[in-house]
Amino acid sequence: MVPLLLVLLLALVLFGAGFALKALWIIAVIVLVLWALGFVMRSAGTGGKRGRWYRW
Repeated sequence: MVPLLLVLLLALVLFGAGFALKALWIIAVIVLVLWALGFVMRSAGTGGKRGRWYRW
């Protein structure tokens, strides 16, 4: 009974880790797309220079 519970626990942990990693990849792609859009659509500053769309 204990080996069966250990295998089920391992499967549950691996499933959870796989789901978390997939969710992190999706979040990373969304952030990358938003960054690229902000880089392309930034407004022009004074003197015709392109301004930074971020604060740092």
